[in-house]
Amino acid sequence: MEYVQPIRDTRKIQAIKKYLRAKSLRDYALFVLGINSGLRISDLLRLKVSDVLDEQGKIKDRISLREKKTGKFKDFPICETAKKALKEYLENSHLGSGMYLFPSRKGNGPISRIQAYRIINEACRMAGIKEPVGTHTMRKTFGYHAYKKGLDLAVIQKLLNHSSPSITLAYIGITQEDQDNVYMSLNL
Repeated sequence: MEYVQPIRDTRKIQAIKKYLRAKSLRDYALFVLGINSGLRISDLLRLKVSDVLDEQGKIKDRISLREKKTGKFKDFPICETAKKALKEYLENSHLGSGMYLFPSRKGNGPISRIQAYRIINEACRMAGIKEPVGTHTMRKTFGYHAYKKGLDLAVIQKLLNHSSPSITLAYIGITQEDQDNVYMSLNL
């Protein structure tokens, strides 16, 4: 298994979103929710429509779930970008509340991890990303951009359920060059 990287360039994120939106609103919503939630692919794919839509058919403010890998309860707000993508997707689909949010075209289940990988990989290649990518790229992108926006590393560590700050830094792809730039740019 290759070590995947976050998508660091926001222009490439926008290119991926544009590509996916034109190709499939389902795939677009998967990507947008993935990079804005930090969820593992196993948790994204298990989401049902009722996890994001209330009884009146409105996008909920929060998603609550139990993580498959850790068994921990997770409750987080849905950002406006993800709400907008989900709203557009669900308004143009015929999904019932008990159905999977990202259904496979084959059978009654969600898309497979392999299909999610294909979707993300193809979109990244179309955006000119040459580094190894996969479904975990979405989670790493969430952590990387949270860090770059100045969120406290301890908060990101908690959101990603990591045991130490050093694990989080390595996970989100903070390089020695990034760290050196702090020394070079401070110049107090």
